[in-house]
Amino acid sequence: MSVQKRNKPNFIDLIPNPVWMIISLVTAFLLWTLISVSEKGGVVFATPWEVVEKLIAKGSDGTLWPHIGFSLFRVITGFLIGFVVSIPVAFLMGWYQPIRNVLEPWIQFIRNIPPLAYIPLIIVGAGVGEQAKVIVIFIASFLVMVVTIYQGVLNVDTTLIKAARVLGAKDRNIFIRVVIPASTPFILTGARLGLSSALTTLVAAELTGASKGLGMMIQKASGYYDMATVLLGIFIIGIIGISMEKFVQFLERRLTGWQETIGR
Repeated sequence: MSVQKRNKPNFIDLIPNPVWMIISLVTAFLLWTLISVSEKGGVVFATPWEVVEKLIAKGSDGTLWPHIGFSLFRVITGFLIGFVVSIPVAFLMGWYQPIRNVLEPWIQFIRNIPPLAYIPLIIVGAGVGEQAKVIVIFIASFLVMVVTIYQGVLNVDTTLIKAARVLGAKDRNIFIRVVIPASTPFILTGARLGLSSALTTLVAAELTGASKGLGMMIQKASGYYDMATVLLGIFIIGIIGISMEKFVQFLERRLTGWQETIGR
C-alpha cells in the first residue's frame, strides 16, 4: 500500500506544461501591472497597455521594422562568424597540445574582459559602420563558444579513442567518427550560449554610432523617458532570443536524440 501511495502522481504532476505556461504569463502580467500602477514603479515601468499601444503605433508607421531588421542582421552575422571560427579553433586546441598551450591562456584572459571595453579600439580600427557592430558581437559570441566547444573536445571519452586505435583507426578517422560526434552536444550548447551573448551584447554594439537598431531605439527612448518604447525594445529582444533558443533546441533534439536527459 505504501509503495502504491508513493508512486501515485500528485495534483501538480498532472498539470500539463501549457497550463504552467499560462499560469506563468498571467502571474508576470499581474505583477507587471501592479508595479506599473504603483507610485515608484510607475516611473520606471510603463503599463502593459501603454507598451501594446506603442507596438501598434510603431508597427503601423513602419519605424519599428527597420530597427528589428538591423539588429537581427548584426546579431546573426556576428554569431555566425563567431560560430564558424570557434569550431576549428576549439578542435585544434583540444586535439593538439602545442596549440592548446599557446592559445588557451590568451582566450581565457580575453574572455574575462567585457566586450564593452573593446568599443573604443574597434571604433578607431573599424569606424562606426556595420563592421564595428558585427565585430563587437563576434568577439562576445566567439569567446563563449570556443571555450564551451573546447571543453567538449577535452571531455570526449578516452576509452572510445583507445578502442578506435586498437581497431586500427588513424587520427583522421578518430577525429571524424569519434571526436566530432561526441562533441556535438557541446557544439550546440555553445551555439545557444553564443546566441545569448550576441543578444546581450547588442545594445553595447550599437553604441558605436548606430542610427537604427533595437539597442539604439532603447537608448534614444530612455533619453526622452519614453519607458513604453524602452520596455517594447527589451521585450522584442527577449522574444528574438527565445525564438533562437527554441530553434537551437530543435536542432539539438534532432542531432543528439541518442542522449538520454531528464527533459526528454
